[in-house]
Amino acid sequence: MKDKLAVPVPEACTRLGIGRTLFYELVNAGEIRTFKVGARTLVPVADLEAFVARKLQEVA
Repeated sequence: MKDKLAVPVPEACTRLGIGRTLFYELVNAGEIRTFKVGARTLVPVADLEAFVARKLQEVA
């Protein structure tokens, strides 16, 4: 089975090691995108990876 393309918000927070409040601050700032499928809010895993890569570039 392939890895997930998108994860729910709690899993995205866990993967990044941040809380829900900071996560939504990043969403509102345009750092991470979300989308809805029915009532669920999902986060593209690619966006999480891109966010981490951008942050690593800032400290390099």
